[in-house]
Amino acid sequence: MARLKTSHFAKSVKRGAAILSLATLTLFVATSVASASASASASTTNESLLSLKKDRLKKDITFFLPNENYNASIPTPESVLGAQVGEWHVRHDQLVNYFKALGTASERVTVKTIGRSHQNRELLHVIISSPERQSQLDNIKQQRAAFFEQNNRSTNNEAPLIVNLNYSVHGDESSGSNASLLVAYYLAASNSETVKKYLQDMVIIIDPSLNPDGLSRFALWANQHKGKNLNSDSNNREHNQDWIRGRVNQYWFDLNRDWLLLQHPESQARIREYQQWRPHVLTDHHEMGTDSTFFFQPGIASRKNPLTPNKNVTLTKQLATYHAKAFDAENKLYFTEEAFDDFYAGKGSTYPDLHGSIGILFEQASSRGHLQDSINGVLDFPTTIKHQVISTMSTLEGSWASANDLKAFQNEFKSNVKKLAKEAKFDGYILSEEKDQTRFNALLHLLAAHQIKAYALEQDFKADKTYKKGASVYIPLDQPQTRLIQSVFSTQTSFNDNTFYDVSSWNLGYAFDINFEKVKSSRKLKVANQAWGSQNVRQDNKQVKSSFVNATSVYSIAIDWHDYNAPALVYKMLNDGLVLRTALKPFTASTENGEKHFAAGTVLVNAGLQNGNDWQLTLNQALQQYPVETSAIKSGLSAKGIDLGSRAMMPLTMPKVLMVGGSGSNLYEVGETWYLLDKHVGFSPTIVDKDRLKYVDFDEYTHIVLTDGSYSKKDEALSKNLKSFAKQGGIIWGQKRAAMWLASEELLKAETISQSDMYKRFDNKNLSFGDKEALGGKQRVAGAFFNAELDMTHPLTFGLSDNKIALFKNRTDLLLESKLPFSTVAAYSKSPLLAGYADAKNVEKIAQANGLIAQQYGRGAVIGMTDNPNFRAITYGSSRLFINSLFLGAAVSN
Repeated sequence: MARLKTSHFAKSVKRGAAILSLATLTLFVATSVASASASASASTTNESLLSLKKDRLKKDITFFLPNENYNASIPTPESVLGAQVGEWHVRHDQLVNYFKALGTASERVTVKTIGRSHQNRELLHVIISSPERQSQLDNIKQQRAAFFEQNNRSTNNEAPLIVNLNYSVHGDESSGSNASLLVAYYLAASNSETVKKYLQDMVIIIDPSLNPDGLSRFALWANQHKGKNLNSDSNNREHNQDWIRGRVNQYWFDLNRDWLLLQHPESQARIREYQQWRPHVLTDHHEMGTDSTFFFQPGIASRKNPLTPNKNVTLTKQLATYHAKAFDAENKLYFTEEAFDDFYAGKGSTYPDLHGSIGILFEQASSRGHLQDSINGVLDFPTTIKHQVISTMSTLEGSWASANDLKAFQNEFKSNVKKLAKEAKFDGYILSEEKDQTRFNALLHLLAAHQIKAYALEQDFKADKTYKKGASVYIPLDQPQTRLIQSVFSTQTSFNDNTFYDVSSWNLGYAFDINFEKVKSSRKLKVANQAWGSQNVRQDNKQVKSSFVNATSVYSIAIDWHDYNAPALVYKMLNDGLVLRTALKPFTASTENGEKHFAAGTVLVNAGLQNGNDWQLTLNQALQQYPVETSAIKSGLSAKGIDLGSRAMMPLTMPKVLMVGGSGSNLYEVGETWYLLDKHVGFSPTIVDKDRLKYVDFDEYTHIVLTDGSYSKKDEALSKNLKSFAKQGGIIWGQKRAAMWLASEELLKAETISQSDMYKRFDNKNLSFGDKEALGGKQRVAGAFFNAELDMTHPLTFGLSDNKIALFKNRTDLLLESKLPFSTVAAYSKSPLLAGYADAKNVEKIAQANGLIAQQYGRGAVIGMTDNPNFRAITYGSSRLFINSLFLGAAVSN
């Protein structure tokens, strides 16, 4: 092995320290004694190490698995793949082929397709147990789901232990998925007494690839850069992926943040199964920085979710002793109780903790390819796989040995529901949304997917405001999901530990911009007997009005812009050739049901502007796809406000959007914006890498979108082209650092304060080295909701329900005073922090700063926002501000 240069070592240590301080990655250890001795010796050459691994891989699987008596009729991974595990990065189709072959050959194995990814790849559950258990799986699953029901007083003492093994939610952390092949083979083929005991007493569910699209993307990357002679240099292209990494899914989302939000089919399928099986133990196998070792939970004690029972931590520590024993036997380095936390309810190791499962995060140092130098020596891909296998085996051993404790914990977890609900000192939450039932139903669907029961009000209820029947629901705390309910509506702003691995708030009421409040006493509430979503207790099956059949009897059709489906409906109608207007001011018109008030933003389909006689058929077809409330207007003369022929009735044009992507732009935010437009508006934007913009004719587009990213004075040519684009009538949207750059280039005329300048407001004098992490926690805003006040007369706010909105903030860049009048769309309130953590110094500066400004520039407009309105595709409220810029941006003026 070549000796590491001092400079490389120093860089590696610095990089490793940065990784730890950011609490992003960590590492796992375990491999064979033979492998350890080969890699430990400083005199061992890279070539001899590779030769040893190649020989071992060619020979058999004993490098990975115990040398036991295996059933020869069970196919090995090598017999199906055509290569030994670890020689190549396995593709998802190869995983599927192997597991289906395994299911056919073994009576211990059932393979079930639980869904499909965005790219139509099968999502598998591989269920392994004794043949006797296999015939009982449906009954066991039903009993598991029923066990947690409100009035079920049974215990699970006699039921089998359920262990759910989950691999590689990040596609480029592929050692887990590759390890799943070996784990499944071992459990299906081994004739050891230990395995037979496991299968008799447990049902083991393997999800071999939580992110099949990302896994396949990375397998292609790693394999296409592999030569006959492996290159371990970290600078090699193999170890440095392009902008779209294997970590993310089809739309470039981190699926390990989607366990709660359920915006993607991979997560939706997984949670459907999870809620039925409710496993006792769930593992989540990841990778971290190459210079790390191996991590297993528990994490940092002060950073667990406050609603996670303390007994959960105790049992996690109990299982950790088995992991430690396994790695000690191999003389491998590992660490625990540092760097990672269990706070955010939407990631793989925390979501189970709020459900009575023991969620365990494993982090293996990543070779991020086939072979890479590290401060611990050369790290090869087979070794990373072996470590994931070892940690899986230690999980099975520890779970089997702790079965009684794990079952007792779930019994206690279930029985504590009423106590926890009572300790909360309020009865539940009431939610309402009167103007946008589509957005409200999206939230209710999400809650129902997590088995949270909501009941429709059968009469109006007065609390801080009046909650109306037909537009409100009540969510009682006294139900099995009381912990999750309190978590997703938490408004906590003070925490024992202010350093967060992920966000500090995920309040779904704020995300969806839904009115909600605590109900101290529910005695006066009258609600439906059945929960929302049960049988006919639904509010999402709207009947589209169809009274406008004869063109001669209809002057105009008005479309309610409040509905979240309205932009998609309008885009489709424009695409289908209909001519549309939008009201920039409110009006009252005569309809088939008498006079009716219409808000600014209402879209009009005027009969006199349409081409041909079949426009009503076109409209009806669009309404069948996107049901939105409509009204037939009988005359162009309004009783109040503007008439239908007013100059304040602005023509609508179909947006054609160019979005800046590529190196330097925020991969997640570009993906989130793409997903928003593709899913909720009905088109995919044109995404162009920033370094290719000089070859693109901006005149082909109506809008240019810059999400968060790195922009500087070096982007002078882009700045010049954007100015020309806006002068000629184009609309520019910039968010977060892009908005700050637009201001620096005077495309936006506003005072700013950067995140780095905000950091300087915190005094680091008289602090010790050990205070550095705590200071960083104070300086950052790690994902919190802030209250903003809207100018409801501004076109970008049309369709929103009221003048207050929660904006999700995870950077402290700020737009201060605007230099142009009438350009403030949203400004933070005097006391803006709603939920999550932010230091008082940051809150003070954020207060009354501008969150969104829109300014006329030539014949076009430039719009800047210091937050991401589409965060993780869950902020249905603020995303309307961005969507409005696509259809109403032309109305911006100063």
